[in-house]
Amino acid sequence: MAFPERFSNLPDYAFPRLRKLLDAHQPGGEPIAMTIGEPRHPMPDFVGRILSDNLAGFGVYPPNDGTPDLLAAISGWIARRYGVQVAENRLMVLNGTREGLFNAALALCPEQKAGGRPVVLMPNPFYQVYAVAALAVGAEPVYVPATAATGFLPDYGSLPASVLDRVAIAYICSPANPQGSVASADYLADLLALAEKHDFRVFADECYSEIWRDAPPPGLLAVAQAQGADPERVAVFHSLSKRSNLPGLRSGFVAAGAESMVRLRQLRAFAGAPLPLPLQKVAEACWQDEAHVSASRALYQDKFRDAAKVFAGHQGITLPEGGFFLWLPVEDGEQAALKLWRETGVRVLPGAYLSRDVGGKNPGSEYIRVALVAPREETQRGLIQLRDCLYD
Repeated sequence: MAFPERFSNLPDYAFPRLRKLLDAHQPGGEPIAMTIGEPRHPMPDFVGRILSDNLAGFGVYPPNDGTPDLLAAISGWIARRYGVQVAENRLMVLNGTREGLFNAALALCPEQKAGGRPVVLMPNPFYQVYAVAALAVGAEPVYVPATAATGFLPDYGSLPASVLDRVAIAYICSPANPQGSVASADYLADLLALAEKHDFRVFADECYSEIWRDAPPPGLLAVAQAQGADPERVAVFHSLSKRSNLPGLRSGFVAAGAESMVRLRQLRAFAGAPLPLPLQKVAEACWQDEAHVSASRALYQDKFRDAAKVFAGHQGITLPEGGFFLWLPVEDGEQAALKLWRETGVRVLPGAYLSRDVGGKNPGSEYIRVALVAPREETQRGLIQLRDCLYD
């Protein structure tokens, strides 16, 4: 029986690779998980009450694109956060951003671009769904280094015009996973100008936008409005997983141009899984409340300060501008992760597992990703053990 070849050159997903690397070895101490970006801060205290009050909603099919009340709550949040008015016909609710980041490529990537195979750009390292989405639509994934030399953001403008003319979609993540770098308003404006010049769409993954150290990151919707960009040029993705500490809720949204949204909604009508009504009620309340977001952000900022103290004086270690990962330089990410696990029980992710080899070089191979999602005391203990094992 034949199988499709388009996914044959994908590496194993990051976490099965990590289990294969570490699980044959005993931990050197009490295990501390600092691998997956699963927030462990308290969820909003109103979640249980809203679910209880709306249990009957599990007995009916929910609206596919989101209830009017939830779409209105999302629109209101965008207006407060970014100063942009986005009509509800330009919004759609998602089962988390991963669904939307994948399906938007199915809905919006053309079969050909400039007479050839379309190109999908993505930073390298990257969130793995970007590559799978590109391959699923028959596009050519182009992995653009996002290294210290480029401020840990991809320099798409450095690509040859012959490549840029075939670009259909460019993914950008800000704050970036894994490096925590933030795309400035100028960076986003330049990216939109490049997209206009070469006629491609920008998919902005902004699911870490509400976790920042010093200042809220700019959003692509606001930059696009200020620049007068075509709304069809942009699709922006947000989630409650990180913002509201609700990764299990599986609730997010996409904002895009009205014509793009028609196509996104049409695909979802056939292939999507709508969010159950009780969960939509929880999501509605989350987008309307900022108190729990501010409280969670303050906890992350405490952990950033702890990390600054732990690594004070260590050259080459910098704190992220946003998100909740540390992107720490090491000689070899796999060897460092294995040594750390065997000697301390601290579990981290080799950076190479989030990157692709290009030209014989993997831009993540000399890094480890460390998630600051556990309670403060546990996180601090893990960082101290990591420092003492790998850097002192």
